[in-house]
Amino acid sequence: MEYILTHFPQTLVVLGLIFLVIEVLVLGFSTFVLLFVGIGSIITGLLMALGFLPETLFSALLGTAIISALVALVSWQPMKRMQNKAESHQVDNGMVGETFILEEDLLVGKKVSHRYSGVDWQVQSKQTLIAGTEVKITRMQVGVLTVEAV
Repeated sequence: MEYILTHFPQTLVVLGLIFLVIEVLVLGFSTFVLLFVGIGSIITGLLMALGFLPETLFSALLGTAIISALVALVSWQPMKRMQNKAESHQVDNGMVGETFILEEDLLVGKKVSHRYSGVDWQVQSKQTLIAGTEVKITRMQVGVLTVEAV
């Protein structure tokens, strides 16, 4: 315990690094609380080591709380936007580009059912297609194939 008190600024920096590691590796940035407290602890420890803050428990708690709150206020919105950014990209799984024959008429805005590769799919198109037309799969979503005439 005496070692911790003797090296209090270094202890705060190490504690802040531990908080950051837990946030990143264990929680995967799902909460930002440990991130903000970790950054606050590191900065408070550095300020103590540089002599800007007294090496007391009270100043450590107060400094960490204030710096964590400031970091949270400054970075909350950018981090929230980063976390909520959804990337939409088409995954090519080998079915895109495959062809088959339509068994029934397919009207624009409507879907028909088609059994393909052992699964019943809903098939849609941006153009009206009649039964017997050979179509190519151009896009695949969950349970829905988008096709066009070959």
